[in-house]
Amino acid sequence: MAGMDIYEDARTVSRSDLAAWLRQLASQLESDGRIFYGAAGSVSVADTVRCELEIEQESETELSVEIEFSWTVPTSGPAADEVEESSSGEQQDEATPEA
Repeated sequence: MAGMDIYEDARTVSRSDLAAWLRQLASQLESDGRIFYGAAGSVSVADTVRCELEIEQESETELSVEIEFSWTVPTSGPAADEVEESSSGEQQDEATPEA
């Protein structure tokens, strides 16, 4: 099965805002292992993940840093159980896919 995009967000932020967003992600992972995204979405992250850090020089004036982590969803339940849409309607902070 090919990959399916669940959520994507791209924006320009300050270095300070980027650091705050990374701290927020770290806090979510540490507390209950869920990452919140968009208006009310969340995904549960496995206890063990594969991590990748890639730093590229895109051109003479542009660099990029990509942080990626992935895991396998247990086969005991449908993959859809891992991605949840909250019915509470509360606004969650948005996650940016690429740092």
